[in-house]
Amino acid sequence: QEGMPQTLSSTSMFTPCGFSPHLHTSKEGEQGGLIFQDGNLTSASLDALIQHLIPTTDYYPEKAYIFTFLLSSRLFIEPHELLSRVCHKCIEQQRLDDPVLDKARIRKFGPKILQLLTEWTETFPYDFQEERMIGHLKDMIHRIAPCDEAYWKKMNQLLQALNQKLATLSHGQEGIVKISTAVSDKLVAFKTKPPSIQREILSVCSDPYTLAQQLTHVELERLSHIGPEEFVQAFVHKDPLDGTKTCFSEQKKTSNLEAYVKWFNRLCYLVATEICMPAKKKQRAQVIEFFIDVARECFNIGNFNSLMAIISGMNMSPVSRLKKTWSKVKTAKFFILEHQMDPTGNFYNYRTALRGAAHRSLTAHSNREKIVIPFFSLLIKDIYFLNEGCANRLPNGHVNFEKFLELAKQVGEFITWKQVECPFEQDSNIIHYLHTAPIFTEDGLYLASYESESPENQTEKDRWKSLR
Repeated sequence: QEGMPQTLSSTSMFTPCGFSPHLHTSKEGEQGGLIFQDGNLTSASLDALIQHLIPTTDYYPEKAYIFTFLLSSRLFIEPHELLSRVCHKCIEQQRLDDPVLDKARIRKFGPKILQLLTEWTETFPYDFQEERMIGHLKDMIHRIAPCDEAYWKKMNQLLQALNQKLATLSHGQEGIVKISTAVSDKLVAFKTKPPSIQREILSVCSDPYTLAQQLTHVELERLSHIGPEEFVQAFVHKDPLDGTKTCFSEQKKTSNLEAYVKWFNRLCYLVATEICMPAKKKQRAQVIEFFIDVARECFNIGNFNSLMAIISGMNMSPVSRLKKTWSKVKTAKFFILEHQMDPTGNFYNYRTALRGAAHRSLTAHSNREKIVIPFFSLLIKDIYFLNEGCANRLPNGHVNFEKFLELAKQVGEFITWKQVECPFEQDSNIIHYLHTAPIFTEDGLYLASYESESPENQTEKDRWKSLR
Protein backbone atom coordinates (compact mmCIF):
# COMPACT_ATOMS: atom_id res chain seq x y z
CA GLN A 1 0.00 0.00 0.00
CA GLU A 2 1.24 3.46 -0.80
CA GLY A 3 1.85 5.98 1.87
CA MET A 4 2.61 3.32 4.43
CA PRO A 5 5.58 4.38 6.51
CA GLN A 6 8.16 1.68 5.99
CA THR A 7 11.08 1.77 8.35
CA LEU A 8 13.55 -0.93 9.04
CA SER A 9 14.27 -0.83 12.71
CA SER A 10 16.18 -2.98 15.09
CA THR A 11 13.53 -4.51 17.30
CA SER A 12 15.98 -5.25 20.07
CA MET A 13 16.41 -1.59 20.88
CA PHE A 14 13.22 -0.97 22.74
CA THR A 15 12.41 -1.95 26.28
CA PRO A 16 9.01 -3.52 26.94
CA CYS A 17 8.04 -0.85 29.44
CA GLY A 18 8.25 1.86 26.79
CA PHE A 19 5.61 -0.01 24.90
CA SER A 20 2.01 1.13 24.77
CA PRO A 21 -0.48 -1.56 25.77
CA HIS A 22 -2.87 -0.78 22.93
CA LEU A 23 -3.15 -1.38 19.25
CA HIS A 24 -4.46 2.17 18.98
CA THR A 25 -1.57 4.47 19.69
CA SER A 26 0.10 7.22 17.73
CA LYS A 27 -1.87 8.18 14.65
CA GLU A 28 0.97 7.38 12.32
CA GLY A 29 4.48 6.08 12.48
CA GLU A 30 6.34 3.34 14.16
CA GLN A 31 6.98 1.96 17.61
CA GLY A 32 9.36 -0.81 18.44
CA GLY A 33 9.21 -2.21 14.93
CA LEU A 34 5.41 -1.98 14.77
CA ILE A 35 4.00 0.26 12.07
CA PHE A 36 0.75 2.11 12.69
CA GLN A 37 -1.60 3.96 10.43
CA ASP A 38 -4.60 5.89 11.78
CA GLY A 39 -3.95 4.26 15.10
CA ASN A 40 -4.14 0.72 13.73
CA LEU A 41 -1.28 -1.69 13.57
CA THR A 42 -0.69 -2.37 9.88
CA SER A 43 2.60 -4.23 9.65
CA ALA A 44 5.67 -5.34 11.58
CA SER A 45 8.48 -7.83 11.60
CA LEU A 46 7.63 -11.24 13.03
CA ASP A 47 9.98 -10.56 15.97
CA ALA A 48 8.23 -7.32 16.83
CA LEU A 49 4.82 -9.05 16.68
CA ILE A 50 6.03 -11.80 19.01
CA GLN A 51 7.39 -9.17 21.39
CA HIS A 52 4.03 -7.39 21.29
CA LEU A 53 2.36 -10.61 22.46
CA ILE A 54 4.50 -10.92 25.56
CA PRO A 55 3.14 -9.53 28.82
CA THR A 56 5.37 -7.67 31.27
CA THR A 57 4.80 -6.39 34.81
CA ASP A 58 2.86 -3.42 33.45
CA TYR A 59 1.73 -4.44 29.96
CA TYR A 60 -0.82 -6.92 28.65
CA PRO A 61 -1.71 -7.23 24.94
CA GLU A 62 -5.24 -6.45 23.76
CA LYS A 63 -7.57 -9.40 23.40
CA ALA A 64 -8.10 -8.64 19.72
CA TYR A 65 -4.37 -8.63 19.14
CA ILE A 66 -3.87 -11.98 20.91
CA PHE A 67 -6.55 -13.68 18.80
CA THR A 68 -5.36 -12.14 15.52
CA PHE A 69 -1.73 -12.99 16.09
CA LEU A 70 -2.27 -16.53 17.39
CA LEU A 71 -4.58 -17.20 14.45
CA SER A 72 -2.29 -15.88 11.73
CA SER A 73 1.18 -16.54 13.17
CA ARG A 74 0.91 -20.20 12.13
CA LEU A 75 1.49 -19.08 8.55
CA PHE A 76 5.03 -18.11 9.59
CA ILE A 77 5.95 -20.21 12.60
CA GLU A 78 4.62 -23.42 14.15
CA PRO A 79 2.69 -22.97 17.42
CA HIS A 80 5.21 -24.96 19.50
CA GLU A 81 8.04 -22.80 18.18
CA LEU A 82 6.08 -19.63 18.92
CA LEU A 83 5.33 -20.71 22.49
CA SER A 84 8.97 -21.67 22.95
CA ARG A 85 10.07 -18.19 21.84
CA VAL A 86 7.49 -16.50 24.07
CA CYS A 87 8.66 -18.48 27.11
CA HIS A 88 12.28 -17.84 26.26
CA LYS A 89 11.74 -14.08 26.06
CA CYS A 90 9.77 -14.06 29.31
CA ILE A 91 12.61 -15.88 31.07
CA GLU A 92 15.06 -13.30 29.75
CA GLN A 93 12.95 -10.22 30.46
CA GLN A 94 11.77 -11.28 33.91
CA ARG A 95 15.17 -12.81 34.77
CA LEU A 96 13.55 -16.13 35.67
CA ASP A 97 16.93 -17.84 35.47
CA ASP A 98 18.39 -15.81 38.34
CA PRO A 99 19.31 -17.89 41.42
CA VAL A 100 17.24 -15.52 43.56
CA LEU A 101 13.94 -14.43 41.99
CA ASP A 102 12.57 -10.92 42.40
CA LYS A 103 9.31 -12.07 44.01
CA ALA A 104 7.54 -8.71 44.03
CA ARG A 105 8.22 -8.27 40.35
CA ILE A 106 7.13 -11.79 39.42
CA ARG A 107 3.89 -11.43 41.37
CA LYS A 108 3.05 -8.58 39.01
CA PHE A 109 4.08 -10.58 35.95
CA GLY A 110 2.68 -14.01 36.97
CA PRO A 111 -1.06 -13.37 36.62
CA LYS A 112 -0.47 -11.85 33.18
CA ILE A 113 1.50 -14.75 31.69
CA LEU A 114 -1.08 -17.15 33.19
CA GLN A 115 -3.83 -15.12 31.56
CA LEU A 116 -2.10 -15.31 28.18
CA LEU A 117 -1.62 -19.08 28.45
CA THR A 118 -5.27 -19.48 29.49
CA GLU A 119 -6.50 -17.50 26.50
CA TRP A 120 -4.31 -19.55 24.19
CA THR A 121 -5.54 -22.90 25.55
CA GLU A 122 -9.18 -21.80 25.47
CA THR A 123 -9.20 -20.42 21.93
CA PHE A 124 -6.79 -22.81 20.20
CA PRO A 125 -7.00 -26.03 22.23
CA TYR A 126 -5.88 -28.17 19.27
CA ASP A 127 -2.44 -26.53 19.44
CA PHE A 128 -1.97 -28.32 22.78
CA GLN A 129 -2.45 -31.82 21.40
CA GLU A 130 1.32 -31.60 21.05
CA GLU A 131 3.42 -32.77 23.99
CA ARG A 132 5.93 -30.00 23.34
CA MET A 133 3.27 -27.35 23.91
CA ILE A 134 2.33 -28.79 27.31
CA GLY A 135 6.04 -28.99 28.12
CA HIS A 136 6.60 -25.27 27.52
CA LEU A 137 3.48 -24.43 29.47
CA LYS A 138 4.50 -26.43 32.54
CA ASP A 139 8.08 -25.17 32.41
CA MET A 140 6.86 -21.57 32.47
CA ILE A 141 4.62 -22.13 35.47
CA HIS A 142 7.26 -24.12 37.37
CA ARG A 143 9.55 -21.11 37.11
CA ILE A 144 7.08 -18.60 38.56
CA ALA A 145 5.36 -20.93 41.03
CA PRO A 146 7.92 -20.52 43.87
CA CYS A 147 6.79 -16.88 44.12
CA ASP A 148 3.15 -17.71 44.77
CA GLU A 149 1.45 -20.96 45.81
CA ALA A 150 -1.69 -19.98 43.88
CA TYR A 151 0.13 -20.44 40.56
CA TRP A 152 0.19 -24.25 41.03
CA LYS A 153 -3.54 -24.32 41.52
CA LYS A 154 -4.05 -22.10 38.49
CA MET A 155 -1.90 -24.42 36.37
CA ASN A 156 -3.89 -27.49 37.43
CA GLN A 157 -7.17 -25.76 36.61
CA LEU A 158 -5.82 -24.73 33.24
CA LEU A 159 -4.61 -28.24 32.38
CA GLN A 160 -7.83 -29.84 33.59
CA ALA A 161 -9.96 -27.50 31.50
CA LEU A 162 -7.72 -28.16 28.51
CA ASN A 163 -7.87 -31.96 28.90
CA GLN A 164 -11.62 -31.82 29.18
CA LYS A 165 -11.93 -29.70 26.07
CA LEU A 166 -9.61 -31.93 24.06
CA ALA A 167 -11.43 -35.05 25.25
CA THR A 168 -14.80 -33.63 24.16
CA LEU A 169 -13.38 -32.59 20.81
CA SER A 170 -11.68 -35.90 20.05
CA HIS A 171 -14.77 -37.81 21.18
CA GLY A 172 -16.79 -35.77 18.71
CA GLN A 173 -14.26 -36.42 15.97
CA GLU A 174 -14.39 -40.17 16.55
CA GLY A 175 -18.17 -40.08 16.32
CA ILE A 176 -17.95 -38.25 13.02
CA VAL A 177 -15.38 -40.68 11.64
CA LYS A 178 -17.54 -43.69 12.57
CA ILE A 179 -20.53 -42.16 10.84
CA SER A 180 -18.69 -41.21 7.67
CA THR A 181 -17.25 -44.67 7.13
CA ALA A 182 -20.66 -46.25 7.65
CA VAL A 183 -22.07 -43.81 5.12
CA SER A 184 -19.53 -44.34 2.37
CA ASP A 185 -20.15 -48.11 2.42
CA LYS A 186 -23.83 -47.52 1.90
CA LEU A 187 -23.21 -45.14 -0.97
CA VAL A 188 -21.76 -47.98 -2.99
CA ALA A 189 -24.64 -50.29 -2.18
CA PHE A 190 -27.20 -48.12 -3.92
CA LYS A 191 -26.20 -47.88 -7.53
CA THR A 192 -29.70 -49.06 -8.42
CA LYS A 193 -33.06 -48.57 -6.75
CA PRO A 194 -32.88 -49.54 -3.09
CA PRO A 195 -34.97 -52.41 -1.69
CA SER A 196 -38.43 -51.33 -0.59
CA ILE A 197 -37.64 -51.91 3.10
CA GLN A 198 -35.85 -48.54 2.96
CA ARG A 199 -37.52 -46.19 5.45
CA GLU A 200 -38.12 -42.77 4.04
CA ILE A 201 -37.79 -39.44 5.76
CA LEU A 202 -41.52 -38.88 6.19
CA SER A 203 -41.90 -42.07 8.20
CA VAL A 204 -39.13 -40.89 10.54
CA CYS A 205 -40.21 -37.27 10.79
CA SER A 206 -43.27 -35.80 9.13
CA ASP A 207 -43.08 -32.38 10.76
CA PRO A 208 -40.92 -29.88 8.84
CA TYR A 209 -40.34 -27.73 11.96
CA THR A 210 -38.94 -30.69 13.86
CA LEU A 211 -36.67 -31.72 11.00
CA ALA A 212 -35.32 -28.16 10.62
CA GLN A 213 -34.55 -28.14 14.36
CA GLN A 214 -32.77 -31.50 14.22
CA LEU A 215 -30.73 -30.34 11.22
CA THR A 216 -29.75 -27.31 13.31
CA HIS A 217 -28.61 -29.71 16.05
CA VAL A 218 -26.37 -31.56 13.61
CA GLU A 219 -24.95 -28.31 12.21
CA LEU A 220 -24.11 -26.82 15.61
CA GLU A 221 -22.66 -30.11 16.86
CA ARG A 222 -20.35 -30.31 13.84
CA LEU A 223 -19.43 -26.63 13.98
CA SER A 224 -18.41 -26.94 17.60
CA HIS A 225 -15.48 -29.16 16.58
CA ILE A 226 -13.96 -26.77 14.04
CA GLY A 227 -10.98 -24.93 15.49
CA PRO A 228 -10.48 -21.35 14.27
CA GLU A 229 -6.98 -22.25 13.12
CA GLU A 230 -8.36 -24.73 10.56
CA PHE A 231 -9.37 -21.81 8.34
CA VAL A 232 -5.80 -20.61 8.20
CA GLN A 233 -4.21 -24.04 8.00
CA ALA A 234 -6.32 -24.84 4.97
CA PHE A 235 -4.23 -22.25 3.12
CA VAL A 236 -0.76 -22.85 4.49
CA HIS A 237 1.68 -22.42 1.62
CA LYS A 238 5.43 -22.35 1.74
CA ASP A 239 6.67 -19.23 3.43
CA PRO A 240 8.91 -17.59 0.80
CA LEU A 241 11.42 -16.44 3.42
CA ASP A 242 11.81 -19.97 4.61
CA GLY A 243 12.81 -21.64 1.36
CA THR A 244 13.11 -25.22 2.52
CA LYS A 245 10.21 -26.43 4.60
CA THR A 246 6.52 -25.63 4.60
CA CYS A 247 5.32 -24.27 7.92
CA PHE A 248 3.45 -27.44 8.68
CA SER A 249 5.43 -30.55 8.13
CA GLU A 250 2.60 -32.74 9.49
CA GLN A 251 -0.62 -33.26 7.54
CA LYS A 252 -2.85 -30.24 7.39
CA LYS A 253 -4.97 -30.08 10.47
CA THR A 254 -8.27 -29.40 8.81
CA SER A 255 -10.14 -32.65 9.36
CA ASN A 256 -13.17 -31.11 11.10
CA LEU A 257 -13.53 -28.54 8.40
CA GLU A 258 -13.47 -31.27 5.76
CA ALA A 259 -15.92 -33.43 7.69
CA TYR A 260 -18.30 -30.49 7.79
CA VAL A 261 -18.14 -29.98 4.02
CA LYS A 262 -18.83 -33.73 3.62
CA TRP A 263 -21.92 -33.36 5.78
CA PHE A 264 -23.22 -30.62 3.48
CA ASN A 265 -22.74 -32.90 0.45
CA ARG A 266 -24.42 -35.77 2.22
CA LEU A 267 -27.46 -33.62 2.99
CA CYS A 268 -27.73 -32.56 -0.70
CA TYR A 269 -27.67 -36.19 -1.80
CA LEU A 270 -30.05 -37.29 0.94
CA VAL A 271 -32.63 -34.72 -0.20
CA ALA A 272 -32.24 -35.79 -3.83
CA THR A 273 -32.49 -39.48 -2.87
CA GLU A 274 -35.66 -38.96 -0.83
CA ILE A 275 -37.29 -37.15 -3.77
CA CYS A 276 -36.26 -39.60 -6.51
CA MET A 277 -37.07 -42.76 -4.56
CA PRO A 278 -40.89 -42.91 -4.31
CA ALA A 279 -42.55 -44.71 -7.22
CA LYS A 280 -45.61 -42.45 -7.33
CA LYS A 281 -45.59 -38.91 -8.67
CA LYS A 282 -47.90 -37.71 -5.91
CA GLN A 283 -45.55 -38.98 -3.19
CA ARG A 284 -42.56 -37.38 -4.85
CA ALA A 285 -44.38 -34.05 -4.97
CA GLN A 286 -45.25 -34.47 -1.30
CA VAL A 287 -41.58 -35.02 -0.40
CA ILE A 288 -40.57 -31.91 -2.40
CA GLU A 289 -43.16 -29.79 -0.58
CA PHE A 290 -42.03 -31.21 2.73
CA PHE A 291 -38.42 -30.21 2.04
CA ILE A 292 -39.48 -26.74 0.89
CA ASP A 293 -41.13 -26.28 4.30
CA VAL A 294 -38.06 -27.63 6.08
CA ALA A 295 -35.84 -25.23 4.11
CA ARG A 296 -38.10 -22.30 4.92
CA GLU A 297 -37.93 -23.11 8.62
CA CYS A 298 -34.13 -23.40 8.39
CA PHE A 299 -34.14 -19.88 6.93
CA ASN A 300 -36.26 -18.60 9.83
CA ILE A 301 -33.97 -20.27 12.38
CA GLY A 302 -30.84 -18.79 10.77
CA ASN A 303 -29.52 -22.17 9.63
CA PHE A 304 -28.31 -21.13 6.19
CA ASN A 305 -26.06 -24.15 5.68
CA SER A 306 -28.87 -26.73 5.79
CA LEU A 307 -31.04 -24.37 3.76
CA MET A 308 -28.44 -24.21 0.99
CA ALA A 309 -27.89 -27.97 1.07
CA ILE A 310 -31.63 -28.62 0.66
CA ILE A 311 -31.92 -26.16 -2.24
CA SER A 312 -28.81 -27.66 -3.88
CA GLY A 313 -30.31 -31.13 -3.53
CA MET A 314 -33.53 -30.00 -5.21
CA ASN A 315 -31.57 -28.34 -8.00
CA MET A 316 -29.56 -31.46 -8.87
CA SER A 317 -30.49 -32.43 -12.41
CA PRO A 318 -31.95 -35.87 -11.55
CA VAL A 319 -34.46 -33.95 -9.39
CA SER A 320 -35.03 -30.87 -11.50
CA ARG A 321 -35.75 -32.96 -14.62
CA LEU A 322 -38.85 -34.49 -12.96
CA LYS A 323 -41.21 -32.05 -14.74
CA LYS A 324 -44.42 -34.03 -14.10
CA THR A 325 -43.61 -34.23 -10.40
CA TRP A 326 -42.83 -30.51 -10.15
CA SER A 327 -46.09 -29.65 -11.91
CA LYS A 328 -47.88 -31.02 -8.84
CA VAL A 329 -45.85 -28.82 -6.45
CA LYS A 330 -46.80 -25.36 -5.21
CA THR A 331 -43.54 -23.81 -6.30
CA ALA A 332 -44.04 -20.20 -5.17
CA LYS A 333 -42.41 -20.88 -1.78
CA PHE A 334 -39.51 -22.64 -3.46
CA PHE A 335 -38.82 -19.68 -5.76
CA ILE A 336 -38.73 -17.32 -2.77
CA LEU A 337 -36.09 -19.50 -1.09
CA GLU A 338 -34.12 -19.88 -4.28
CA HIS A 339 -34.15 -16.12 -4.67
CA GLN A 340 -32.68 -15.79 -1.14
CA MET A 341 -29.83 -18.09 -2.12
CA ASP A 342 -29.32 -16.70 -5.61
CA PRO A 343 -25.58 -16.45 -6.37
CA THR A 344 -26.02 -13.20 -8.36
CA GLY A 345 -24.05 -10.21 -7.12
CA ASN A 346 -21.76 -12.49 -5.11
CA PHE A 347 -24.74 -13.88 -3.17
CA TYR A 348 -26.04 -10.40 -2.39
CA ASN A 349 -29.44 -11.58 -1.08
CA TYR A 350 -27.94 -14.25 1.13
CA ARG A 351 -25.34 -11.87 2.53
CA THR A 352 -28.10 -9.40 3.39
CA ALA A 353 -30.07 -12.14 5.15
CA LEU A 354 -26.91 -13.28 6.96
CA ARG A 355 -26.25 -9.72 8.18
CA GLY A 356 -29.83 -9.61 9.44
CA ALA A 357 -29.39 -12.87 11.33
CA ALA A 358 -26.04 -11.71 12.72
CA HIS A 359 -27.65 -8.50 13.92
CA ARG A 360 -30.52 -10.41 15.52
CA SER A 361 -27.95 -12.61 17.21
CA LEU A 362 -26.25 -9.60 18.83
CA THR A 363 -29.47 -8.29 20.36
CA ALA A 364 -30.89 -11.75 21.14
CA HIS A 365 -32.82 -12.48 24.32
CA SER A 366 -32.88 -16.23 23.80
CA ASN A 367 -30.56 -18.89 22.38
CA ARG A 368 -33.04 -19.43 19.60
CA GLU A 369 -32.51 -15.87 18.34
CA LYS A 370 -28.74 -16.27 18.60
CA ILE A 371 -28.46 -18.96 15.93
CA VAL A 372 -26.39 -18.04 12.89
CA ILE A 373 -25.14 -20.95 10.80
CA PRO A 374 -23.50 -19.50 7.69
CA PHE A 375 -23.48 -21.13 4.27
CA PHE A 376 -20.16 -22.74 4.99
CA SER A 377 -18.51 -23.24 1.62
CA LEU A 378 -19.08 -19.57 0.83
CA LEU A 379 -17.43 -18.59 4.11
CA ILE A 380 -14.42 -20.72 3.17
CA LYS A 381 -14.38 -19.17 -0.30
CA ASP A 382 -14.41 -15.65 1.17
CA ILE A 383 -11.51 -16.52 3.43
CA TYR A 384 -9.72 -18.16 0.51
CA PHE A 385 -10.04 -15.03 -1.63
CA LEU A 386 -8.96 -12.80 1.22
CA ASN A 387 -5.93 -15.03 1.60
CA GLU A 388 -5.11 -15.20 -2.11
CA GLY A 389 -5.85 -11.52 -2.70
CA CYS A 390 -3.18 -10.07 -0.38
CA ALA A 391 0.35 -11.07 0.38
CA ASN A 392 1.23 -12.38 3.85
CA ARG A 393 4.40 -10.34 3.77
CA LEU A 394 5.25 -6.92 2.41
CA PRO A 395 8.25 -6.38 0.12
CA ASN A 396 10.39 -5.42 3.14
CA GLY A 397 9.72 -8.79 4.77
CA HIS A 398 7.27 -7.38 7.31
CA VAL A 399 4.14 -9.33 8.18
CA ASN A 400 1.08 -7.74 6.55
CA PHE A 401 -0.90 -7.36 9.75
CA GLU A 402 -3.75 -5.45 8.11
CA LYS A 403 -4.67 -8.58 6.19
CA PHE A 404 -4.71 -10.64 9.37
CA LEU A 405 -6.99 -8.21 11.19
CA GLU A 406 -9.52 -8.74 8.38
CA LEU A 407 -9.02 -12.51 8.56
CA ALA A 408 -9.49 -12.46 12.34
CA LYS A 409 -12.68 -10.45 11.93
CA GLN A 410 -14.21 -13.09 9.67
CA VAL A 411 -13.02 -16.08 11.68
CA GLY A 412 -13.83 -14.36 14.99
CA GLU A 413 -17.44 -13.82 13.98
CA PHE A 414 -17.68 -17.49 13.05
CA ILE A 415 -16.26 -18.46 16.48
CA THR A 416 -19.03 -16.48 18.19
CA TRP A 417 -21.69 -18.23 16.10
CA LYS A 418 -20.36 -21.73 16.67
CA GLN A 419 -20.54 -21.32 20.44
CA VAL A 420 -24.34 -21.02 20.55
CA GLU A 421 -26.02 -23.73 22.61
CA CYS A 422 -28.69 -25.50 20.56
CA PRO A 423 -32.05 -24.55 22.12
CA PHE A 424 -34.03 -27.43 20.58
CA GLU A 425 -34.60 -30.80 22.15
CA GLN A 426 -32.60 -33.51 20.46
CA ASP A 427 -34.30 -36.44 18.75
CA SER A 428 -31.67 -39.14 18.40
CA ASN A 429 -33.86 -41.21 16.09
CA ILE A 430 -34.07 -38.44 13.48
CA ILE A 431 -30.40 -37.50 13.88
CA HIS A 432 -29.38 -41.12 13.42
CA TYR A 433 -31.46 -41.28 10.24
CA LEU A 434 -29.87 -38.09 8.86
CA HIS A 435 -26.41 -39.57 9.35
CA THR A 436 -27.02 -43.16 8.29
CA ALA A 437 -29.91 -43.34 5.80
CA PRO A 438 -28.51 -44.83 2.58
CA ILE A 439 -28.13 -42.37 -0.27
CA PHE A 440 -27.75 -42.78 -4.02
CA THR A 441 -24.58 -42.05 -5.89
CA GLU A 442 -25.06 -39.67 -8.78
CA ASP A 443 -25.61 -42.61 -11.13
CA GLY A 444 -28.11 -44.11 -8.73
CA LEU A 445 -30.00 -40.82 -8.68
CA TYR A 446 -30.20 -40.69 -12.46
CA LEU A 447 -31.41 -44.29 -12.61
CA ALA A 448 -34.13 -43.67 -10.04
CA SER A 449 -35.07 -40.45 -11.82
CA TYR A 450 -35.40 -42.13 -15.26
CA GLU A 451 -37.46 -44.93 -13.73
CA SER A 452 -39.78 -42.35 -12.19
CA GLU A 453 -40.16 -40.29 -15.35
CA SER A 454 -38.76 -41.82 -18.49
CA PRO A 455 -36.06 -40.07 -20.55
CA GLU A 456 -37.21 -37.07 -22.59
CA ASN A 457 -34.54 -36.83 -25.28
CA GLN A 458 -31.77 -38.78 -26.94
CA THR A 459 -29.07 -37.68 -24.48
CA GLU A 460 -31.15 -38.93 -21.55
CA LYS A 461 -31.98 -42.17 -23.38
CA ASP A 462 -28.32 -42.86 -24.05
CA ARG A 463 -27.43 -42.09 -20.48
CA TRP A 464 -30.12 -44.41 -19.16
CA LYS A 465 -28.96 -47.19 -21.46
CA SER A 466 -25.36 -46.90 -20.33
CA LEU A 467 -26.41 -46.84 -16.67
CA ARG A 468 -28.45 -49.97 -17.04
